[in-house]
Amino acid sequence: MSHLLGIDVGTSGTKALLITTDGRVVASSTRTYPLYTPYPLWAEQDPEDWWQATIGAIQDVISSSGIDPKSIRGMGLSGQMHGAVFLDENHRVLRPSILWCDQRTAAECEWITNTVGLEKVVELTCNPVLTGFTAGKIIWLRNNEPEVYAKVRKVLLPKDYIRFRLTGEFATEVSDASGTSLFDVRNRKWADEILDAIGIPRDWMPRSYESPEVSGRITEEAAGLTGLKAGMHVVGGGGDQAAGAVGNGIVESGIISSTVGTSGVVFAFADEPVIDPQLRVHTFCHAVPDKWHVMGVMLSAGGSLRWYRDTFAECESLVSKSIGGEVYDILSQQADQVAPGCEGLIFLPYLTGERTPYPDPNARGAFFGITLRHDKPHFVRAVLEGVAYGLRDSFSILDEMKVPIRQVRASGGGARSAVWRQIQADVTGREHVMINVDEGPAFGVALLAGVGTDIYGSVEEACRATIKVVLTTNPDKAANTIYSKYYGVYRNLYQSLKGDFAAVADIVAEHS
Repeated sequence: MSHLLGIDVGTSGTKALLITTDGRVVASSTRTYPLYTPYPLWAEQDPEDWWQATIGAIQDVISSSGIDPKSIRGMGLSGQMHGAVFLDENHRVLRPSILWCDQRTAAECEWITNTVGLEKVVELTCNPVLTGFTAGKIIWLRNNEPEVYAKVRKVLLPKDYIRFRLTGEFATEVSDASGTSLFDVRNRKWADEILDAIGIPRDWMPRSYESPEVSGRITEEAAGLTGLKAGMHVVGGGGDQAAGAVGNGIVESGIISSTVGTSGVVFAFADEPVIDPQLRVHTFCHAVPDKWHVMGVMLSAGGSLRWYRDTFAECESLVSKSIGGEVYDILSQQADQVAPGCEGLIFLPYLTGERTPYPDPNARGAFFGITLRHDKPHFVRAVLEGVAYGLRDSFSILDEMKVPIRQVRASGGGARSAVWRQIQADVTGREHVMINVDEGPAFGVALLAGVGTDIYGSVEEACRATIKVVLTTNPDKAANTIYSKYYGVYRNLYQSLKGDFAAVADIVAEHS
């Protein structure tokens, strides 16, 4: 029997997923690593942690499955988008990678926009230059660490650094490259005009492929470390959102995904590169060749619940450990005790700034409407509802853009909780379905590897062969009516607090 391997270099850990060619999961392993925040709104990781986690996760799935590695036909790579890995002339990492959720580059993004011109930026990249994107990180390095910048010879995205370690090739693919602010999204190639304007050498950028294309082969060295067969094909893969969309079957018009991982993403397929006139959502190349996608991104979705767990749920964590359970199940049970709307308690989930619909690195989280009536279950549910309100922002924008929505596929950790899934359906007023697999981007890039090695004739064929709807969550009309009223308040809160968010950011910067 033949197998396919997917690797997802995530923010909290790297996942290896081994599947059969009919989509059955054979083995899965995730190796975790830390995230560093040396200053407020900074976020960094050590690429060596990704590499060691990749080696360990691959070894785990080969060992636990008992398969012959020669049966693995190909591998796909996915990963957190927008991060910057800086390599010197000897291909050594120069500093920790600056991540997607890092917000230090506001001044650099403004400079890039003014230097290139907003109209030209949007014409080429289909998006504004945002603080999470890669271009600002490169200019920040030039402005703030010139001694490091002087040694840079290659800039890679996180998954593409792992590709380099596995294959020796400097390569990326169109979906991940779309999130750099350096890529011509319409024409699916590097935007030389932007690179030249802001002084970034073209040869720092890796070669770009379509997502199912073979981008390299496993080296003898990598084979010795991982247990894989030398010479095995590695396809382009995809940024985590495009790869996750393939894994959810979002490869045709009308089917969209709503994913709650660390971030929250509403993802819609597009035959052409359609752009929101207000630039609140992103338009990127899809992992499907010659297709695009529209994507709304909130930065702290599941990350908000994780923050709540780590900060306020020590007792629940201890209880879950004592009974061999999961702390998130306990938190969901608490949230289920509270009626929709939390009796007026509203949570703003802007813990690391925000992107959609407000590209504001200064945005901050907040609880609004606290009274003596509110206890821990109210606060847990308020977090779940606040994230759902943030997702509704993206649904509203897609409606304005007349992007067709006939089915919403829920995925990520936020979909595994029946309570949170119901809240999302009730807040958005849309039926949410779940599919037979919930393995995220790793599953998607494993399918892409199947396309690249001729197991499937196309990405669409791969999805049809492996993905089926198995569960439906219908919205409650009464709950949706309540949520729609609170959603208006939620929307007003950002506008009311926007100036104060900026003032707080200035004070923090002044005294840090």
